[in-house]
Amino acid sequence: MKKIKYLIVAFGLVFMTACEDSLNVEPTLSISDEAALGSAASIKKLLIGIYEIDGNRDSHGGYVQIYSDLLGFSNEVSWNGTFPEPREALTKNLFVNNFFVGEMWNNLYRVINQSNLVISRLEVFTDEEEKAVVEGEAKFMRALSYFELVRLYGTETVGVPLRTDAITDFGADLSIERSPTTAIYDFIKADLASAIALLPEENSFYASKYAALALKARVELYLGNYAEALAASNDVITNSGKALSPTFADAFNHDEDGEEDIFAMQVTSQTGENYLIQHYASEGNGGRGGDISINDAYLNLFDDENDERATFYYENEESDFLTSKYTNQFGNIALFRLAEMYLIRAESNSRLGSQVGDSPVNDINAIRERSGASALSSVTLAIILTERKRELAFEGLGIYDVKRTKASVGSFPYNDPKLVLPIPQDELDTNKSIDQNPGY
Repeated sequence: MKKIKYLIVAFGLVFMTACEDSLNVEPTLSISDEAALGSAASIKKLLIGIYEIDGNRDSHGGYVQIYSDLLGFSNEVSWNGTFPEPREALTKNLFVNNFFVGEMWNNLYRVINQSNLVISRLEVFTDEEEKAVVEGEAKFMRALSYFELVRLYGTETVGVPLRTDAITDFGADLSIERSPTTAIYDFIKADLASAIALLPEENSFYASKYAALALKARVELYLGNYAEALAASNDVITNSGKALSPTFADAFNHDEDGEEDIFAMQVTSQTGENYLIQHYASEGNGGRGGDISINDAYLNLFDDENDERATFYYENEESDFLTSKYTNQFGNIALFRLAEMYLIRAESNSRLGSQVGDSPVNDINAIRERSGASALSSVTLAIILTERKRELAFEGLGIYDVKRTKASVGSFPYNDPKLVLPIPQDELDTNKSIDQNPGY
């Protein structure tokens, strides 16, 4: 009925617990590490485990998107939940012992460490094509995790610890300083260049060449490298075989990947966690009732009553408005949609004064007309950025557009320390070489 579920396969895997520097072994089978890591089949199972780790609530199964949403919102949404930690993100009053801030850090580094472990064992492969795909997937997942870490926890100049080797020695001193932000981005871009070269154009629901290109487009846009963002997004639009869903509603709540999904986290009734459902959905749709509800400040962004996105919500029992993007409890979580690539291409062409692939107005109208909104005769950069808010809200991108465009969130300017997550207290306690972010 659904796709094969992801499995956590921990054949002697090293998982990080209290922090990336506090490790334990969590085997599920009673076999030696040498046997577990000595074959291509076991390394491929390790690779599958990376997707499962990343798909839980503390990474792209929920809180990575939720915290970036809440940091990027002011009065556009309300937090109605009982958990105090997400409220801290919305009010921009985070504490260093915020539980989910710590768990996100831990889990993203788990993905990185397991990716490093896979990459360190590539010599077991005798099939070069199989080896290339495994290496490409591991580097894609590592790049994705570092991209989230450096944007959430890094400042304009100081990034996060850059760990490129697998940690397997429990007794070693694992203290490490934070690398410069530029060094983190250089590493991300190198991983993505390798992944793009290694990955196939089609790879089931695992990372493909076009998933890596979509991530490259997002990275380069964030860095202001518009020519590179344009080239990557245009490649995805032109060559991936993906198409915009016929309607806006058709882009969400899929059991199987949708026609515009470039890469999605897989969720089933047996495994995977969709914590976007937990906090955005009503109880009837598998959530907690509507922890995050939509306010008029967001709805006022829309200028066309026929725009499907302007009414893409429903009321819960408390008459709060909840987004309809998350109504399938076991629906996949799309991390990259084709609509975003159109928006990146439109913005990049607009900034560069070019029309590679198509004109900015045609790209924006493709997005608007799919949602029933009237076509525009021309667009400005401001219109394109507003269109991003209309199209991509509640998908974990909000705070990043604020930072890269040097905008503000309410009274908080883009470079306010309150818009950066604190280094978790557990990390400070165990890593004596790391410094806290300003303002904490």
